[in-house]
Amino acid sequence: MRKKLFIPGPTEVREEVRLAQSQPMIGHRMAEFSVLYERIIERLKRLLNTHQNVMVFTSSATGVMEGAIRNTVRENLLSFTMGAFSERWAKIAKSCGKKVDVVELEWGKAVKPEMLSEHLSKKRYDAVLITHNETSTGVMNPLKELAGVVKDFPDTLLLVDAVSSLTGVPIDIDGWGIDVIFASVQKCFALPPGLTVAVVSDRAMERSKEVPDRGYYFDFLTTKRYFDERRQTPATPAISLLYAMDIQLDRMEKEGMENRYRRHLEMARIVQNWAERYFGLFAEEGYRSPTVTAIKNTRGIKVSELIDELGKRGYVISNGYGKLKEITFRIGHMGDITPKEIDELLREIEDILGLEI
Repeated sequence: MRKKLFIPGPTEVREEVRLAQSQPMIGHRMAEFSVLYERIIERLKRLLNTHQNVMVFTSSATGVMEGAIRNTVRENLLSFTMGAFSERWAKIAKSCGKKVDVVELEWGKAVKPEMLSEHLSKKRYDAVLITHNETSTGVMNPLKELAGVVKDFPDTLLLVDAVSSLTGVPIDIDGWGIDVIFASVQKCFALPPGLTVAVVSDRAMERSKEVPDRGYYFDFLTTKRYFDERRQTPATPAISLLYAMDIQLDRMEKEGMENRYRRHLEMARIVQNWAERYFGLFAEEGYRSPTVTAIKNTRGIKVSELIDELGKRGYVISNGYGKLKEITFRIGHMGDITPKEIDELLREIEDILGLEI
């Protein structure tokens, strides 16, 4: 049985996009590829409303997490952790040999501007890591306000994990002064896994020139040079996935980004109102994600059994992540999923659990 995905990623891929991967193969050094890749980069710039450097890596976002650090951090780094994926990024930074000052927050809480200002005032940092949307807890950090704080510290770059938020919520990359931001395409982009979109500021590119041992695969300077000179990538990309991206970007343009953002907000409102009626919300009030909701298991249900039963009916949701397993469960409402499909899922959960107000 085919199961419809309501997990925090991968998300549903529409048939038109999925079938685009079956187009005849071309070589990544052929003129046809350069035309395809340039079209994708220009479309991404329009959709993301940025004039900065846009790059597409054949990789999960974890690779670009490492790449962002190796390209921009000479020595000292400030990292805020408030869930599993922000913790992972701090761990990656340490594995790259950087000196990382970690500020640990309780899972479910958000980073506040005054916290960031306090720590940046105490010590000079090459960069600060911010996880915009913590997928494990359903918390969205106030990126605009945090970026405003970083602007007061001109030597510090702002690196942003927007894995489960980019193209799901509006982000003013250029206006807010974000230096590196990236996202996996299997989340809000609603594409098959395997690509990561990154936007890198000119300021971050200049920093890269000062940082030794950037590696090769995620070297921003090499990646930019190959695009500028050839409209190509340094290494062989996932061409079939780029065909799919080309079609999906066309679909996103037709929907319109403002409409896409409104749809995500509507789905979040439906899920979160439902969760408050029957359970509870894990994320701190005022910082709840428009793309994924972590629901408190206040009824003490066996989440794994609910997931199994939903699977028999053709639906998939996620258990809590890591230490939150069975304590929470998560519903992803991102990508191309619609409010109607969200309503269908919630009715199935109500029926399985016999929920009544």
